[in-house]
Amino acid sequence: MPAEAMLYWADRAWVQGGWASGVLLSVGADGHWSGVESGVSQPADARKLPGPVLPGLVNAHSHAFQRAIAGLTERAVDTQDDFWSWRERMYSAALRIGPQQLEAIAALLYAELLRGGYTQVCEFHYLHNATDGRPYANPMEMSLALLRAARQVGMGITLLPTLYMRAGFAQPALRDEQRRFASSVESVLSLAHGVVAGAGGGTPVNAGVALHSLRAVTEDAVTRMDAATREHGMPLHIHVAEQGQEVDDCIAQYGLRPIEWLLQHAQLDSRWNLVHATQATAAELQAVQACGASVVLCPSTEANLGDGSFNLPAYAAAGGCWSIGSDSHVTRGWAEELRLLEYSQRLQLRQRNIAGRSAGAGSSAAALFNTALAGGPAATGLPLAGIAVGQRADFLVLEPAAPALLGVPVDYLLDALVFSSPDTRFSDGP
Repeated sequence: MPAEAMLYWADRAWVQGGWASGVLLSVGADGHWSGVESGVSQPADARKLPGPVLPGLVNAHSHAFQRAIAGLTERAVDTQDDFWSWRERMYSAALRIGPQQLEAIAALLYAELLRGGYTQVCEFHYLHNATDGRPYANPMEMSLALLRAARQVGMGITLLPTLYMRAGFAQPALRDEQRRFASSVESVLSLAHGVVAGAGGGTPVNAGVALHSLRAVTEDAVTRMDAATREHGMPLHIHVAEQGQEVDDCIAQYGLRPIEWLLQHAQLDSRWNLVHATQATAAELQAVQACGASVVLCPSTEANLGDGSFNLPAYAAAGGCWSIGSDSHVTRGWAEELRLLEYSQRLQLRQRNIAGRSAGAGSSAAALFNTALAGGPAATGLPLAGIAVGQRADFLVLEPAAPALLGVPVDYLLDALVFSSPDTRFSDGP
């Protein structure tokens, strides 16, 4: 965050959902935009930015420790290789990572995420205990490792201490390989409050909480966490309707699909962020939108784990709010996540420009980017909705000499960034 006000000028900047020309950008001493004015010449006291300017995006779903196994789970181990068999390999890694290793892994990851255009990460954190399952002397040991990693590289972080109580709907306890995840409503809330208390004013660090999934928590825990986050004004995240088996197990246990159960038993509103929802029905998505909750989409992980494809046209038709995340971090840039989201729709529907047409906009890249940008505040509880007065002044500068952008008309730069340039990089500095 800047200690004093700063003044920038950009030939082009992404303002109010599109490219604006001659943009004067004022950053207050609090690190938020204090002025955004387009159509002006460069003042003598304003620093000219070397390329087109985009707002940073929120990475709304991260398991930092899983970066350690990216690329190491792509060999079939038996005739049935799916999400559940991948999970066993993930557990094996989770049992080996201590605080120092987690800090190193997360620092590398967060630097990569910054390079990929993210400026705030929501860390869905359930690696709470020591490798033997016993609590650390300082219960915040692993949480602090993540916070140190974020500060080390300059990444904003929303820590989401995650409640994990049981191995499945019909199982009263965790399996042994899940022993590091053990937590209670009280311990999770204590971690979140500890982050808030230690963050200090003006810092890009804050906290919410998460429920791992309906299969991993009790009904009473959902009710208590719902009430606590409402009282403290915290965002609340949950994995939901990610796998068909999860939906079937929820029906067997409760007689309802996971999102149906939440709609009936929790007070879904703008605090709630439903991660994945790849198995959601159109009616469920319409109900989610109607109550003001959001969805978090992670296309690269959903593809990598065989989760399925989100029903983007149905949710877009309902005017639904969503954000983007990289989850297991098989990719670390938002342009690829948005591209995969659109391409998954094209493969299913055998049509083109699904996002653009669903949003009533000409550009699919613009429709995807603007919706992901708008979903950032719901995921983080922070003013991260773009280049506008009062929002945090996070921004990216496109490298104008990037090969994939050469010769591209200015109005098509975002289209090329998302759909033509997996190698495009942002400028290292203003």
